[in-house]
Amino acid sequence: MERALPIDCACVCRCRLTLSHLFCAVGDKDGSKVTTVVATPGQGPDRPQEVSYTDTKVIGNGSFGVVYQAKLCDSGELVAIKKVLQDKRFKNRELQIMRKLDHCNIVRLRYFFYSSGDKKDEVYLNLVLDYVPETVYRVARHYSRAKQTLPMVYVKLYMYQLFRSLAYIHSFGICHRDIKPQNLLLDPETAVLKLCDFGSAKQLVRGEPNVSYICSRYYRAPELIFGATDYTSSIDVWSAGCVLAELLLGQPIFPGDSGVDQLVEIIKVLGTPTREQIREMNPNYTEFKFPQIKAHPWTKVSQQVQENPFFLSSNIWLGLVCLVSSVILHPLVFRPRTPPEAIALCSRLLEYTPTARLTPLEACAHSFFDELRDPNIKLPNGREKPSLFNFTTQELSSNPSLATILIPAHARNQAGASTPTNASSTTDGNSGDRGQTTTAASASASNTST
Repeated sequence: MERALPIDCACVCRCRLTLSHLFCAVGDKDGSKVTTVVATPGQGPDRPQEVSYTDTKVIGNGSFGVVYQAKLCDSGELVAIKKVLQDKRFKNRELQIMRKLDHCNIVRLRYFFYSSGDKKDEVYLNLVLDYVPETVYRVARHYSRAKQTLPMVYVKLYMYQLFRSLAYIHSFGICHRDIKPQNLLLDPETAVLKLCDFGSAKQLVRGEPNVSYICSRYYRAPELIFGATDYTSSIDVWSAGCVLAELLLGQPIFPGDSGVDQLVEIIKVLGTPTREQIREMNPNYTEFKFPQIKAHPWTKVSQQVQENPFFLSSNIWLGLVCLVSSVILHPLVFRPRTPPEAIALCSRLLEYTPTARLTPLEACAHSFFDELRDPNIKLPNGREKPSLFNFTTQELSSNPSLATILIPAHARNQAGASTPTNASSTTDGNSGDRGQTTTAASASASNTST
């Protein structure tokens, strides 16, 4: 089981006592409700301060809790407030992780505060986050419904920024564990992407087991389907590969209906994993006799349809054999003008063997993204592209030698430095992103045992 750390109950109690005196709601001159709370800044010293917001409305909900949109009274900026039930026995892992993160492609934690619930002793944690209006999921769905293709420059921009965010969190040993289009926030005007929802994130420690039932099904790495508990942050890379393939295909590449069916969808494209690949994913399955399916050429990635979509079996692996054996292949290749570099990148991300997958930093350096390193490239709407080359030493720590590729000459010249060796930040001359300063910190907090 994953380890959870006990929460400092006294700290939460102090926050609740403070809120009971200072949490208030009044009407402003427009008749809107103004809520004032005592909140702690997301980064920096714990110096609680009064924060007032108004125009609150629900914009999302789920098993995790509720997300509200609100407007800060002092600045007029829109924020998202994620409200989750706090288990007083444990520290909230999402909060502990988000307080460590400061990156232009990760949604920023502005403040956090606690509030009381309707029931006795019920405490809620409220995370005040950057509000970003769109998601990759909704943008991709818009193009798909209009029977249009997402412009390739946007595919490159979105994926590049996703890999940057992953390179950053992985440098701290943090694995997101739920990469999917719905968790990739977008500003449609600037094309800035921000990774959000760290509710499943965890700092992975070698030798410590982790739950395998994690990550949304379509984007779940095969080692998770095999029940591995000693996986690495490369599961995020697999998920990112699924997102890339989906943007290229216009639909999920592995649309499984269940955990086993998910593996079926993967085998249809990648073929049956070899004995060695199975051992790398989970040694406990090396003796299982899988149906022998040849890998499908990446230039002809297909949508497969079951001839008999229903079957029952008390043995799920026997069911897997039956299902794969009853498949009819219906070719649906990547779109004709799909860049070969995009398909090549997909093939390097969607590898059975976790260690064979590219790292996020290596993915950023892939030739598929060379167009973004052109100083003259602009967005289709005519705007300048977002900052892409302001890599920090922390980001480059996994492979500093890639800096010569990742930071093109024009960006180095504008920054006035050849490489970010001892500097804490490097800029690329584009506007729109705040400067980066990163500090190494240990992450040992968790909120539950799952």
